[in-house]
Order: sequence, then C-alpha cells, then structure tokens
Amino acid sequence: MMKESPREISRRSALRLGVAGMGAAGIGNALLATEGRSAVSKALRQDQELGPAPARPFAADPMEVVRVGFVGVGGMGGAHVRNFIRLDGVEIRSICDIDADRAGEVASWVTDAHENRPELYTRGERDFERMCAEEELDLVFTATPWEWHVPICLAAMENGKHAATEVPAAYTVDDCWALVEHAERYGRHCVMMENCNYDRPEMMVFHMARLGVLGEVLHAECGYLHDLRAIKFSESGEGLWRRAHSMTRNGNLYPTHGLGPVANVMDVNRGDRLDYLVSMSSPSRGLQEWAREHYPEGHAKRRERYVLGDVNVTLIRTVRGRTIYLSHDTNLPRPYSRIHLVQGTRGLFQGYPNRVHLEGSSPDHRWQDWEDLREEYDHPLWKDLEERSAGAGHGGMDYIEDYR
Repeated sequence: MMKESPREISRRSALRLGVAGMGAAGIGNALLATEGRSAVSKALRQDQELGPAPARPFAADPMEVVRVGFVGVGGMGGAHVRNFIRLDGVEIRSICDIDADRAGEVASWVTDAHENRPELYTRGERDFERMCAEEELDLVFTATPWEWHVPICLAAMENGKHAATEVPAAYTVDDCWALVEHAERYGRHCVMMENCNYDRPEMMVFHMARLGVLGEVLHAECGYLHDLRAIKFSESGEGLWRRAHSMTRNGNLYPTHGLGPVANVMDVNRGDRLDYLVSMSSPSRGLQEWAREHYPEGHAKRRERYVLGDVNVTLIRTVRGRTIYLSHDTNLPRPYSRIHLVQGTRGLFQGYPNRVHLEGSSPDHRWQDWEDLREEYDHPLWKDLEERSAGAGHGGMDYIEDYR
C-alpha cells in the first residue's frame, strides 16, 4: 500500500471538520468532540499553505442532455425518477433495483412519458457495478439503504460517472474521505442530495440573511425530530433496514436535514467552518417500549436491544464563533419538526410553526407570521418554480432539489 505524503496527511487532518465534518455529528459517536478540535488546530498550525478542497478544483463541461441511471427506486428513489421525468435535458437510461417488479414498474413511468425503455439491472445487490461498467451514463443517482451509498458512488466515479446520493452520503470519516478522494482522482462530482436545503421556509431565511435583514447571524438551532417508530418496525420499505442502525450506532444518525440549511446561512465552508462540537445522547427507551406494546410475549422484536439514544443533542461552534444547536429524535412520540431557528443581531426566524421577529417592524416582544413577509422575501427560485414543483414530494422541495 502506498504511503501518503506528509502534505496529504496534513491536508486530511486539517479538512476533517470541513469536508467530512459536515457529517461529523452523524458518525455514530462523539469521537470528534474530544479529538477534533485539537487535531484540526494542530494541523492548521503545522501547514500554513492549506487551501480549499479539492486540491485540484475542476468543473465538468456543460451537457445538453444528462444521461442518468438510478440505483434504488423504492419510495424516495421512485419520487426522484418522477421528478427527473419532468425535467428538460434528462434521459433516464437505466434502473437498478433488487426488486425486479418495482424496477419494471418505475421503468414504465419513463416509457409512458418519453417512449424510451430504460435498461433494467435486477440481478442482486451488486448489479449496480454492472450498470456502472456497461451503461453510457453521465450521472448515477442512488436512493438505497444507507450502507450502499458509498459503494455505489465509488463504483460510479471509478467508471467515469458523476454520482448523486440520498442522505446520508456516508457515516464514517473513512467513507467521507473515500468519496472525496475518488472525486479528486477520477475528476467526477459527488453530490449529497439534501432536500431540506430547498424547502420554501429555509430558502426564504437564506434569502433574508443574504439581504442583511437578520443582521449578523450569530446562532442557529436545528434538528431532525420525527416519530419513526412505526416506520422502523414496518415489514417493508425502510423497516427492512433502518431499525438495524439503532442497534449498533449511537449519536446523531441524520444530521443534515437540520444542519444543511443553517450551514448554508452561515457560509460554512465558504467563509466559515465548523470548528468543534460536543455531543451526548439520552438513554434508549422508545423502541423497546414500542416493541413491548405492539408484539406478543416471545416475539423476536421484543428481544432486540438498542444503543441509539432516543434524543441526541450536539452543540457546534464555528471558527468565527457562531453557535449551532443540533438535535436528533426519532424514537419517541412527537410532532414533526426541524426547528430551524436562525438568530441575528436584527431579528430571527423560527420554524414549526414558521414565524419571524424583526427589530423595527415586528410588534415588540411578539412574533409575526412568516406569511406577512413572503411576498417581499420569498426566494426567487421558489417564485419561478412554484407551479412546476406543485405535487412533488415534501411540499415541492424535492423537485426544486432535483431541478438544481
């Protein structure tokens, strides 16, 4: 095995909380809470020549038609296919899924809309490798169970294709680096498709922050708070694989739904950087109680043991001194929320429900409904695509994500 040069080792260390650090809270433990700050600070002191990743920036040539292959066309994968069918300049050339019937069903949507019949790859879990090697594609898009995201993206890039993946792109630091290094080695883009970056309230807050309406942004609170107990115990879809992560991993398993939008507002990796964090989890109780209430004595699911804390809380500080509260809560009864609080020196926005307070225009010590400001501060992209995104998943943000 080739040894890395001191320069490359230093670069890895210094970028850990930049490239890989966007997913650091989802690694599955609090490792970076203790080692991250000192390791990165030391690396930065040792190498003053460090620049932004990648070491050799590149831009792919524009394409009139993007040839796409999909791997995994269940719930989210199928929704992305429906969006891509509606986009100009896209040709869906192939579909890969372990469920041959589902692959055929989704392929029929493409045929009905555009007449061409995508090639099907349904010979088992690793048939994506054959698709990446044989098909003339520009982009491979994966919406599979999490553990397959990295292998599929690597296979795509090794075969000269750009890669796009549902969240999370990876959940170990080594896998984050594998994606970065493959993108650099093969000159291919690798994109994590975080749909919550494109929700209407999040984009409006981003627009307001860019216009200076909130003043200097100092603090944000965000998370993924979603009662997934029934989904995790389902006999189909995500229930076939998602619960297993709760048995082996503890931490924030799904950080970017909340963190992505506020990182955009704070210019993370475009002027600021996540510097260090502390993370802790509550005891694990919710899934055990659900199993006891829904399965009879002696059922195998009642004997399962879980290590994922029901609530994980992470506090993050950026290099510029700004603070982020990030939460993960999927095992307890609760309404859905991503919190999405962004606070500046002139006002703040808070989601669920969406409300705003701006100094000088809002009533003192009281909230305003965000609808009062929609006409003035709605993001231009939403204004342009509102009709086209109607009916798409998650209120239209999935379409805008795929459009971008």
